Amino acid sequence: MEYITGTRKFQIEEPSVVTLGKFDGRHRGHQKLLREMAEVKKEKGYQIAVFTFDMSPSILDSESTQRVITTNLERKNNLERIGIDYLVEYPFTMETAHMDPEEFVKEILVGQMNAKTIVVGTDCTFGYLGAGNADSLNQWKDRYGYELIVIQKEKDDHRDISSTYIRELLDAGNMEKANELLGEPYSIHGNVVHGNHLGGPVLGFPTANIVPEPEKHLPTFGVYVSRVYIEGCYYGGITNIGKKPTVEGGSPVGAETYIYGINRDIYGKTIEVQLLHFVRPERKFDGLEQLKVQIEKDRDYGMEYLKSRSEELNIQL
Repeated sequence: MEYITGTRKFQIEEPSVVTLGKFDGRHRGHQKLLREMAEVKKEKGYQIAVFTFDMSPSILDSESTQRVITTNLERKNNLERIGIDYLVEYPFTMETAHMDPEEFVKEILVGQMNAKTIVVGTDCTFGYLGAGNADSLNQWKDRYGYELIVIQKEKDDHRDISSTYIRELLDAGNMEKANELLGEPYSIHGNVVHGNHLGGPVLGFPTANIVPEPEKHLPTFGVYVSRVYIEGCYYGGITNIGKKPTVEGGSPVGAETYIYGINRDIYGKTIEVQLLHFVRPERKFDGLEQLKVQIEKDRDYGMEYLKSRSEELNIQL
């Protein structure tokens, strides 16, 4: 995959099938768009190109605190894994935000991305104040020489599948439903960093710590059964999301994972922690001994859960 980011000056030479959007979460609605693009590539040989921004358009609203399900890095990793040919992360500036919708189509989608087919959802908006939409694209298709395919929204029990809906499920700790709508497990990517080193020498449970990006929307703080992707292999895990309130002085918000069946040094490695099932809320214990007892219970619970689904999850225990 060719990854174009941080520049407004680029040119895709091959004819392409293009979609545009945030792709926050790459949920089932997004996957429907991507499947349609794969069909166009198969039929016409066009390159698959995704246009998005290198940061959330919430830059326009300084009061916005909305976080994303998928960070830029995670989005890149996910799209690369499924075989996208081009990912364009266009710099989002005030100038970009004020771009006329038709100019955006003419100069960027057709001019720079060489779009011969554009695939969008019915709720697509673009350009200044979101004035451009699927109807606009249909109006201009003959003028600029592209085919338009408009995909109906995916629904779940009469509700549109959206990033907003999925964030609500994450806030409730409903990982099963969130993962169903995502079409894949909710995940956190990051490099393994040094923590307070209590896990191994003090508690007897060595853990891998990653610090999520500040813009990452995390589920409710607590303990989760997880699956961990490390250097091409999946392992079972039990993960705490939160601030470790029992530890004196507290900690930054992080994801701390005990990984079953691994005993090698993974400091500095990039791992992906996928949350599968909510076990219990994060809580403060009276001391480290009480915490250790609870961690043993969490570990045993996680092992039983993962054993029951080990073949389905393709994990090493």
